[in-house]
Amino acid sequence: MKRKQPPLPISALPEHGQSRAELLAELEKFAENDPDYRAGRTFSLTYHLGDEHEQFLSDAGRKFASANGLNPSAFQSLKSMETQLVAAGARLFHGPPDVTGIMTAGGTEGCMLAVKTYRDRARRLRRVKKPEMVVPRTAHVAWLKGAEYFGIRLRFIPETADLGPDLEKLPKLINRRTIMVLGSAPEYPRGMIDPIAAMAKIAADAHVPMHVDACVGGFILPFMEMNGEELPDWDFRARGVTSISADLHKYGYAGKGASLILYRNGDLFKDQIFVETDWPGGVFASAGMLGTRPGAAYASAWATLGHIGTDGYRKLAAETLNTTETLKAGITTIKGLTIIGKPQGPLFAYRSTDKRLDIFAVGDRMEARGWHIDRVQNPDGLHAMVTIRHTEVVDEYLADLKAAVDEVRADPKLAQSGSAATYGMLAHVPMRGMVKKRVREIFAGLYAPGGGTADLSATSARGIGGMMDRLATRIAARRARKERRR
Repeated sequence: MKRKQPPLPISALPEHGQSRAELLAELEKFAENDPDYRAGRTFSLTYHLGDEHEQFLSDAGRKFASANGLNPSAFQSLKSMETQLVAAGARLFHGPPDVTGIMTAGGTEGCMLAVKTYRDRARRLRRVKKPEMVVPRTAHVAWLKGAEYFGIRLRFIPETADLGPDLEKLPKLINRRTIMVLGSAPEYPRGMIDPIAAMAKIAADAHVPMHVDACVGGFILPFMEMNGEELPDWDFRARGVTSISADLHKYGYAGKGASLILYRNGDLFKDQIFVETDWPGGVFASAGMLGTRPGAAYASAWATLGHIGTDGYRKLAAETLNTTETLKAGITTIKGLTIIGKPQGPLFAYRSTDKRLDIFAVGDRMEARGWHIDRVQNPDGLHAMVTIRHTEVVDEYLADLKAAVDEVRADPKLAQSGSAATYGMLAHVPMRGMVKKRVREIFAGLYAPGGGTADLSATSARGIGGMMDRLATRIAARRARKERRR
C-alpha cells in the first residue's frame, strides 16, 4: 500500500502528487489563522464585496489564467481589455483625449514607474544627475521605497498646524534637480486629500511634473462627487497634474493585482518604456516593471467594472461614506478619543486625547476581541480603511472600542505589555538607524530557510521583544553618558 504523502512540505516536492481535493482542503487549513475579512474584522489589506462577487472574479480570471500580457501583440485580448480600462480611468479622472497608460500589478508598481519615468525624463531633457522629488510627509511608503530603489533624494514638505502640506514652503523645495512633485488623494495615514490644485500650479509654474497618488481614492472619489459630495479638484482637472495612479483592486473591487497608471499624454508615457536593442534574444520592449503580466488580473478587472457600472459604484460609495461617517461620529462620542485631521473619504485615523489612555493599548484590546487593527504614528493613532463590508459591523466595532477604552483606562499597565509597548517604543525611540537595522534583521529571519508561517507570530514577538530590550539598554547608556559629560 502506498504511503500517503503529507501536505506539500517547504523543503521538497512530494514524491507523488496529491489529489486536487486533498490540496484544496489543505488550502482551507492554511487560512485558519488569517484575518476574518469576510466578517468585516479587518480595516486594511482586503476589499471583499461578498462570496458571490469573489466567485465571479474567479470565473472571469480563470478564462485567462494562462494568458500573459508581456507582449501586447500576442494576447490582443488582454491589450483590448487594458485599453478599455485605461479609457474608463481617463474619463473618470477628467483626462484629455490623449491620456495614455497601462495596467499595473498594484499601487506600488505604479509609484515605482512614476519615479522611474520622471527620473529618466529629467535626465533626458535637463541632464539631471542628482535627482530629487518633493513629497508630503504623509506620502505612502511606496514612494520612499521608490526613492531608495531608484536613487532619488527625498525632500519633504513640512506640515502645517492642521496636518496638511505647507504650500508656502513648497516653492523653495523645488530646484533644477527636482524630477517631480507628489500629492495624494487621499493620503493613507489620515485620509486627507492634499491640496492638489495648488500644488500642481506651483509645480507647473516651475515646469516640474506633478503626480497624484489616487491608489486609494481613484475608484471612490469620483462616485462620491457624482453623489453630491464637495471635493477639491484632485485629478486631471487641476492644471499641472501630469499623471495619476489608481488601484482597481481597492474600491474598484477587482481581483488583487490590478491598478492603473495614467499620463496626461503619450509623450510623458514614453519615458516609462524600457527598450533593449542589442539583447541576443531580440529587440525587447516593456511598458511596465513586470515581465509576465497575469491575464487573470486583466480579465477580473474588466469584468468587475462592467458588472458594477457607474450606478453600482455610486451606491457603494454612498453606503461606504455613510458607514465611515457613522464610525467617526461614534468614535468621537467615546471619552478620550478624537479623529486626526480632517479626512475626506473612506480612510481616517483616531488618537487619544487623554495622557492616561494609551491608544496602542486600546488597539491591543481590540485585537483581543478579534479585530485586525493598524497603527499610525506622529501622532500615535489607530487606523481605519472603511469598505462596504463594515456596514454590517459598525455597532459591534463601536461597542468593542468603548469596552477597550474602558479596560485600558482602568488598567494603565496594559500600555507596558504586548504590541502597545513595542509600537510605543518604536514610534518615539530617537535612534532611528538602530530601529531600521534591527527590523531588517527580524524580517530577514522571517524569510530565512525554514521560516514558515506557523512561526511568524512567535518569531516576530521574540525578535521585536529582544530588539526593544537592546534598544532600551543602549538608550539608557547613551543618556547616562550625556549626564556624565554634563
